[in-house]
Amino acid sequence: MPGVRPADTIRILVATDSHVGYNERDHIRGDDSWKSFHEVMCLASKRDVDMVLLGGDLFHENKPSRKSMYQVMRSLRMNCLGEKPCELEVLSDMSENFQGAFNHVNYEDPDINISIPVFSIHGNHDDPSGQGHFAALDLLQVSGLVNYFGRTPESDNIHIKPVLLQKGNTKLALYGMSNVRDERLFRTFRDGKVKFFQPGTQKEDWFNLMTVHQNHHAYTETGYLPENFLPAFLDLVVWGHEHECLIEPKLNPEMNFHVMQPGSSIATSLMPGEAVPKHVAILSVTGRDFKVEPIRLKTIRPFAMKEIVLSEETGIKNLAKKQDHRAELTRHLMAIVEELIEQATDEWKEIQEDEDAEEEPPKPLVRLRVEYSAPGGGHYDCENPQRFSNRFVEKVANTNDVIQFYRKKASASRKVASGADMPEESVLAQLAVDSVQIERLVREFLEAQNLTILPQNSFGDAVSQFVDKDDKHAMEMFVQDSLKSQIKHLMGVDQADEEDLMNAVDQHRSKMEALFAAGELKRTRKGKVKPKPANWNSDMDGSWSDAPGALIHSSDEEEAEDDADDAGSVVAPAKGRGKAAAPKKTAAPAKKAAAANAGRGKKKVVEEESEDEDIVMIDSDADESPLFVKPSAPTRATKKAAPRKASPAKRAPAAARGSGRAAAPKGKSQSKLDFSQPSFSQPKIQANGGNKKMRELSGDEISDDDAAFEPAPSTATVRSTRSKR
Repeated sequence: MPGVRPADTIRILVATDSHVGYNERDHIRGDDSWKSFHEVMCLASKRDVDMVLLGGDLFHENKPSRKSMYQVMRSLRMNCLGEKPCELEVLSDMSENFQGAFNHVNYEDPDINISIPVFSIHGNHDDPSGQGHFAALDLLQVSGLVNYFGRTPESDNIHIKPVLLQKGNTKLALYGMSNVRDERLFRTFRDGKVKFFQPGTQKEDWFNLMTVHQNHHAYTETGYLPENFLPAFLDLVVWGHEHECLIEPKLNPEMNFHVMQPGSSIATSLMPGEAVPKHVAILSVTGRDFKVEPIRLKTIRPFAMKEIVLSEETGIKNLAKKQDHRAELTRHLMAIVEELIEQATDEWKEIQEDEDAEEEPPKPLVRLRVEYSAPGGGHYDCENPQRFSNRFVEKVANTNDVIQFYRKKASASRKVASGADMPEESVLAQLAVDSVQIERLVREFLEAQNLTILPQNSFGDAVSQFVDKDDKHAMEMFVQDSLKSQIKHLMGVDQADEEDLMNAVDQHRSKMEALFAAGELKRTRKGKVKPKPANWNSDMDGSWSDAPGALIHSSDEEEAEDDADDAGSVVAPAKGRGKAAAPKKTAAPAKKAAAANAGRGKKKVVEEESEDEDIVMIDSDADESPLFVKPSAPTRATKKAAPRKASPAKRAPAAARGSGRAAAPKGKSQSKLDFSQPSFSQPKIQANGGNKKMRELSGDEISDDDAAFEPAPSTATVRSTRSKR
């Protein structure tokens, strides 16, 4: 581009899939992820770029550890804050691109000095979750360090509006689409529910740059984003999620735009795609033209990989017919691993600069894949993979999985001791845990099974949520929802024949699988959480919300929890200025009286006996507040109670009608309790000494009449009433 002025060139450092926090508990590789991210940010500062574009998966988990968050914030602050003014001018409505309390770019905030702004979308690892639907990027945006754009609040109705930037005569339209589950996104594009917006004026003058974070290859029929789904007016697409580094842009002749795949900045699996040298790129945009300058990362741990077939290896292909050849075979494989270690170390030294040449090379990652099928009915006696790997403890970083044995087999399936059908071994070899998504691994396993009730593809998605997103309740909610759906379907089946029922179950399961594959079956979000038990120790037992059985799955279960809270309030010790009264044992009412009261007061009395105390729990079919509410809760009903008793040693006399109501003493009118008193956690019917007994409420003392509802008295009235008593 001859005659290009720097004032008209927008220079963008492009990177994707930093995965900060990956394997951070490993004592050897724990710091690799944040060190590589720090190198990327240092390059942005050193090369004086105008902005940084991150294509998703900044964090390896959607709930990153404090260490990961600290290292990212430290690196951003060290390299992106400064006195140098940012030369990019925002022309679009920022409130449509950035949500939250600070819906504008950070470098236009008068309280923050940003020299290099960072724009980022979220990926599948750091996506929003939990209450409020916040992502880790939301924390970085609210702190003023990152501009989080490209959100997809509705996965089945997506509107993509660009961030319009200008520097000199160069106009940049920056599009972003954060990660959406591939099958659902495929359906949304197919149904025409993804809408792209373009600048209203001078459309031909804008350079249209887009970043996405989706599967680039067709792993399944609908489990990817085809390039031809994207609009043809784009000039360059930065593709995240795929870890293989293909940094040079490739032209799509059908759509006439270029696609660049920077890949990850850290190896998260021991696969050939991860062994390719890692790069980031500086994208220079001038007018409608662009050029890319690849930059190889130097802090990446060296990685060497090789795959061999024993039956084709010179010198050992005839060992299969010999006896006791394990030692000879092991020596041959160890020699290959030693060569890989030396190769990885030499490659690392070649890319280091002179000032870093004296540093000790890090321990490399090494993977040797061995296909050990023996021809002619022979057998290769291979050593245990972990025992073999442990021979290189002081030489490699991955001390437990240096070698991987696999064997090709023609049989379709095999049986294990438990009776479950397993995929053929060649499939299992290709689906190694370090090389495949959990969802795909589960799918291959379940295809060999014969599931009756649970839908197969939803099963794989639930396992993926449990493993990848650390969603402790994913499996629990999947099973609950699947069973609930099946039961609801079977309730509408008229036939009582067993064969017809099984056919109905199979048809409904197939229907649920089809809905999920089409993206029409949405994942159920977490429900309410039960109250934390008193004996639960969060430090020792972890978060109560992650515990099994902590979720409330049905309305009946929720009502039971409300009733348990009511009962807990009845037996709780009363609080006051004096000593707290100890909980008293209350006698349970007679069964006949309970039956009579149930008809009159429309309440159901439940008796629950325990070793220490008898609790009377009052349950109602109506949705009502707990019996003893907190100060801020509104008053729902006024209930009658017995007057105070003269002596703590005496119980209140039973009512003559056998209704369980205590008779009022002569000369005194029966008092009323208001349960919304602002200074009490429960009503106190006691003298100033604070040592009087409390009495439980029976069914006929609770009135459903409209006259029972009275406005809550003021605090002064309550206090004056207590003083008169």
